[in-house]
Amino acid sequence: MQAHNKQAMTGLTLAALGVVYGDIGTSPLYTLQQCFTSHNMATTPDNILGILSLIFWSLIFVVSIKYVAFVLRADNHGEGGIMALMALARHYITHSARWKVVLLGLFGASLFYGDAIITPAISVLSAAEGLKVLSPSMGPYILPLAIVVLVFLFILQRFGTASVGMLFGPVMTFWFCTIGVLGLLQILQAPAVLAAINPLHAVRFLYQHGVGAYLTLGSVVLALTGAEALYADMGHFGKTPIRRAWYGLVLPALVLNYFGQGALLMLNPKAIENPFFMLAPQWALLPLIILATLATVIASQAVISGAYSLTRQAIQLGYSPRMEISHTSEKEIGQIYLPFVNWALLIAVLVVVLTFQTSDSLASAYGIAVTGTMLITTLLFFVVARVNWRWPLPLALGVTIIFGIIDAAFFSANLLKLFSGGWLPLVLGMVIFLLMTTWKQGRKLLFDRLREQALPLDSFIENLEAFPPTRVQGTAVFLTSTLHGVPHALLHNLKHNKVLHDRIVLMTIRTEDVPYINDESRLEVVQLSPSFWRVVARYGFKEDPSVLNVLELCEADGLAFELMDTSFFLSRETIISTERPGMARWRERLFVWMSKNALRATDFFQIPTNRVVELGAQVEL
Repeated sequence: MQAHNKQAMTGLTLAALGVVYGDIGTSPLYTLQQCFTSHNMATTPDNILGILSLIFWSLIFVVSIKYVAFVLRADNHGEGGIMALMALARHYITHSARWKVVLLGLFGASLFYGDAIITPAISVLSAAEGLKVLSPSMGPYILPLAIVVLVFLFILQRFGTASVGMLFGPVMTFWFCTIGVLGLLQILQAPAVLAAINPLHAVRFLYQHGVGAYLTLGSVVLALTGAEALYADMGHFGKTPIRRAWYGLVLPALVLNYFGQGALLMLNPKAIENPFFMLAPQWALLPLIILATLATVIASQAVISGAYSLTRQAIQLGYSPRMEISHTSEKEIGQIYLPFVNWALLIAVLVVVLTFQTSDSLASAYGIAVTGTMLITTLLFFVVARVNWRWPLPLALGVTIIFGIIDAAFFSANLLKLFSGGWLPLVLGMVIFLLMTTWKQGRKLLFDRLREQALPLDSFIENLEAFPPTRVQGTAVFLTSTLHGVPHALLHNLKHNKVLHDRIVLMTIRTEDVPYINDESRLEVVQLSPSFWRVVARYGFKEDPSVLNVLELCEADGLAFELMDTSFFLSRETIISTERPGMARWRERLFVWMSKNALRATDFFQIPTNRVVELGAQVEL
């Protein structure tokens, strides 16, 4: 049994290497080069040691201590990520403070989409740029090659990662071993570079260069891209495999490679043109370019999968319209594919690649999204530590201030790149934030308007039981979002068809602030009268609600269904923007457009289409 557990842990650790660490693992392709070239920093030994020291201690403080030691503890029933952290934080605080936490979490999630667009672009471009090191004449082929790789990557998404996922771990293991060995061989030629472990070199660099060093922080943070993935993917692999992979292979390999690049620059300052690929001997360049391209594709895959997962959570928590969700694996519930998100990401990535064209140009846009999300995670972590875990205020505040100062320094340094490309992730984030908040507020406004028109349920049922209309055989299930008012579809059915089924079931499906809910506590079944029943089904924000699954579970509560004798009634609202107080007219029109393009409830809730009756209702906002 112990051997089996050990084998399972090894498998999870290997899988974590493939999915979790792809982004941060490909950062050496461009980070050190950007630290020097983006601000014309001279490649002197002191500057090399100073920048390496900054990179090393950033990896230690931000990744090893903040994320691996602290943030991974903030799991929402085993799940991580900024939406899970937001749900965890808002669960235990007062209603008045809840909206502040929600806004923070939503903006952090919105920034993640900016990261999901820029990561594939900069990673694949930087790998393809190795061709220029192989032969300067290959330069014109870099952009077409990057575009072909990216298009191929997004086309493959519909087949899921289950089939190719088995390769991710071994490929990334080989990648980390390769970059570690390349770095080590170079360090042996200039061992003086190891002095960068001393933090005094970082302090001296910051003191001597002042504003220049502060600007360089905007490039140093590129070494940390993907740190948020450690937390976001916790639900797939667990804390222990993620920690083992980081300390056992990823951190040593990254440090060796960065220090190896530094050793190369000490011996040959002109290697700043592309220090990563120049670590390799000429005969190994082409295999390294191929390996780097595979690694960047894997890094991109992790971010794209994260965007799918985040979108599903947003849909379930009510911050996004319903979309088509396909499961690409029968075994892994987390492996999903969202066609709309996939093609929207591809278009955005191609636009970014064609606009910026080189990884150097794109590096200016990279960083704001990453550091913004890191800063928001720190603030939400404070809420969880203080309110959920009951940490003493001095301890919670002390930890938050230390991490907050580091995050704020990186974020503010990246803000200075605003006009040279940094605007891109901010604009993307603000647009997605606007869409999310508009949808949430619009749905609330719609429910308020429906509630105004709704009849009280208790008196309605009492009157129907006392003076029943014509009854027809079978069961009618009315999906409704409220527990108190009469569903509009029920009123319209009575008004137009003037009949009532023998058994009426009012079904409400709710999403809770936890990722998963077991079947034992999923349902609440109440008989309201001899012919009326209420069913409330609860799902976690990482689950896909299924009406058929609800019907099966109802049998245990004495409410059995014969599917061919059951009809499902839904309201199909036609929403009209008006001058009534609520939202701004332009946001109301945006909400109307989003509603029209949302996936139909029958598809989202997996209701058999041949058993559905939709009744229209006009609602003025």
